[in-house]
Amino acid sequence: MVMTAVLLENVSLEDFTASPPDHMEWVDGQIVEKNGMTVKHSRIQSRLDFSWRSYKISSGQGGEVYTEVPCRTDRRVRRPDVAYLTAELVAEYGDVATFPQSPLLIAEIVSPTDIAEEVFLKAQEYLDSGCLEVWIVFPESRWILIMTQSQKLTFNLGSTISTQLVLAGFSVVVDELLA
Repeated sequence: MVMTAVLLENVSLEDFTASPPDHMEWVDGQIVEKNGMTVKHSRIQSRLDFSWRSYKISSGQGGEVYTEVPCRTDRRVRRPDVAYLTAELVAEYGDVATFPQSPLLIAEIVSPTDIAEEVFLKAQEYLDSGCLEVWIVFPESRWILIMTQSQKLTFNLGSTISTQLVLAGFSVVVDELLA
């Protein structure tokens, strides 16, 4: 999701992380609004949230699934579309206003207003900040890319996609998420 509207400049990282406004990210000292969400984007976000949440419960792995949760990267405060935190990290951090690191599993759903290079840079930013696996979902072209530090995998309609490093054993048919 691209961020275009700069709402406030020269806001300290500490002030932002203490009380992050909804639908906002802290990027290079500025508070910027996330925008560009479509109905399709929202539907995919809901399906992925439900799928990860249902699986973490049925598999007994615990943890929590979040949507738009504020988290620190090494340079910014971001709000991934969907994120999974292990039970250990949930216990360690509790109910903080902003997670001090990237969740271990993140999904970013590409909006029509997103710029490709920015989406890939954001995914790499997550990986550089503690995330182990990023799913980049392309609703219009119906592709999903999984990125880890060591691999990039692509999936399209007719494929079954599986987590690689986090939420062990989870898989779903791409058509179920993107239909």
